[in-house]
Amino acid sequence: MLPSDMVGGVSATRAANLEASGEALGKFVGQVDEVLSALEGSAGNPAKVGAQTIRATSLTSGGEGEFPEAHGLYKQYTRVHHELTTLSKTLHLQIEAIGIAVTGARRGFENLEEEQRQRFWAIQTEIGKLQSKKDDRQHASGSQTGAEL
Repeated sequence: MLPSDMVGGVSATRAANLEASGEALGKFVGQVDEVLSALEGSAGNPAKVGAQTIRATSLTSGGEGEFPEAHGLYKQYTRVHHELTTLSKTLHLQIEAIGIAVTGARRGFENLEEEQRQRFWAIQTEIGKLQSKKDDRQHASGSQTGAEL
């Protein structure tokens, strides 16, 4: 049994400290929206990051045995580029989800438009897939040491 001053597992004092005013949440939503807009207009936009690719032939026209260092550089560039693209996309999605979550916290999730609720859950699903792919790649390359990467 919870003590009489506990509400939902949190003391009444702490619960009062956790309450956020509608004004504070509104301000935070505005800040999240600004960050998201800035990201969309920056070089960190997932589409812009994804467009920055090179071809293996940009470094050498020979086979891998002819200039192995160039092929190694290309492989590392491709790996890092993929990681940065995934990171940028995940960041973009998480900022968008935070904006929806804060709006839901302010108005109540049941008062969000159905489109916003669906978008929130679609973002969560997409982030889960991106994370799962990353975990799969890490497990597949788990035998590599830091020197090999």
